[in-house]
Amino acid sequence: MNSCHHYNRANSGWPFYGLVALLIFVAACSVGPDYKRPAVTTPTGYKEADSAATAQSIDDVIKLKWWEMFADNELNALEDQVDLSNQTVAQAEARYRQVRALVVSARAAYYPTVTLGVGVTREQNSGVGVTREQNSPRVSSGPAKASPQFTEHTLPIDMSWEIDVWGRIRRTVESGEANAQASAADLAAAKLSARAQLAQAYFQLRIVDAQKQLLDATVAADQKSLELTTNRYNSGVVSRGDVLQAETQLKTTQAQAVDTGVQRAQLEHAIALLIGKAPADLSIAVAPLKITPPELPAGAPEEILKRRPDVAAAERSMAAANAQIGVAVAAYYPSMSVNTTGGFESSNLAKWFSWMGRFWSAGLSMTQTLFDGGLRSAQVDQARANYDATVANYRQTVLTGFQEVEDNLAAQQILGSEAQAQDAAVNAAQQSLALTLNQYQAGIVSYLNVVVAQTTALANQRAAVDILGRRLSASVLLVKALGGGWKTA
Repeated sequence: MNSCHHYNRANSGWPFYGLVALLIFVAACSVGPDYKRPAVTTPTGYKEADSAATAQSIDDVIKLKWWEMFADNELNALEDQVDLSNQTVAQAEARYRQVRALVVSARAAYYPTVTLGVGVTREQNSGVGVTREQNSPRVSSGPAKASPQFTEHTLPIDMSWEIDVWGRIRRTVESGEANAQASAADLAAAKLSARAQLAQAYFQLRIVDAQKQLLDATVAADQKSLELTTNRYNSGVVSRGDVLQAETQLKTTQAQAVDTGVQRAQLEHAIALLIGKAPADLSIAVAPLKITPPELPAGAPEEILKRRPDVAAAERSMAAANAQIGVAVAAYYPSMSVNTTGGFESSNLAKWFSWMGRFWSAGLSMTQTLFDGGLRSAQVDQARANYDATVANYRQTVLTGFQEVEDNLAAQQILGSEAQAQDAAVNAAQQSLALTLNQYQAGIVSYLNVVVAQTTALANQRAAVDILGRRLSASVLLVKALGGGWKTA
């Protein structure tokens, strides 16, 4: 809706009150639609969340420094370096400062532009007199005369000011401020993304450490089994085939343990990049995994409209695009400007700044475009289409946010149940391995049964560790999907 309002001047006191009313009218008039946030369909609750998770407030669990809930000092120290050294965050921060500077630049149009010049010109006119005979096209030259030389001193001060009658400048500033807020949200999104990537990489590195620790323990157990089998072979109880099977099992496990070094090195390098360091400058010591995935609340779905920085950025982009419609519409109306010039001039340096040497001029101009071949209409259509695109992007961003929360709520619950079942499978596999070893020593079963039991036990133990890593990753992604403690306020 056009925000200009009509004004009927009063019959009395017009010279003063009319001027005041005119200024109020000018200040209140901004063509183009005023911004209202489009509605989005918000579900009453999350499909994958139970009532307790929906009822609990997100603020009670997810703080601004959300990674501290995992209680890992090494992770805390790494996360603290993201704001300082991460180059992706640095790019986003620089873009934010750039957009803020553009806002200041746009606001400068509110004020007049004043320039000051100083000129000193030495002149001499032509010394040839030129006359034109009456009713004759011929030109005759008079005798040459010496023309005096003189110096002109000028000090002009010029001021120009565009009167923002139709709100073009105000709409431009409005758009710039909204873009600055969107850029601030983009900066918060970059920080959240970098921190989430860092947490995922760190947890995955600890999972690899746990896998390595598990494989090393298995190698020690396989070494003992090989020694046992070799002794039984030397005693003539078993065949050479049993020894070869035990040796194969040992070497296979050793190879798997060595292979974890590749993934660990790559994860360590990735972490170094996320904190703005060269891989050679970062070394993370091997440590046991002592992290339990926290139970995270989901909160109400409408909360992500105020908590997710990407949603906030998309909403502010809509406001900026809406203001640009007003900028385009303002081109239909005449532009008004005030131009003044004043200063001092004299051919005598001593009298340059004398009162008699002053000069000035002032004027008000109005310019209206009468024909542009449909340019303004096309620019308005373009601005409206761009606004419609930002509305679609905003709604899609909100839907994506709902999806990400649902995905990781489901992962949190399902992986929790899977972890319980997998722990039971690990216990059963270990008992089966112990029983099979006893049977082998008693000569009841062959060593092939031992190999199968060892392989099954190791596979279940590694699966349990892998599930723990997936649960930790789902927790981080759920925190990210819920906005990571950030708020639009």
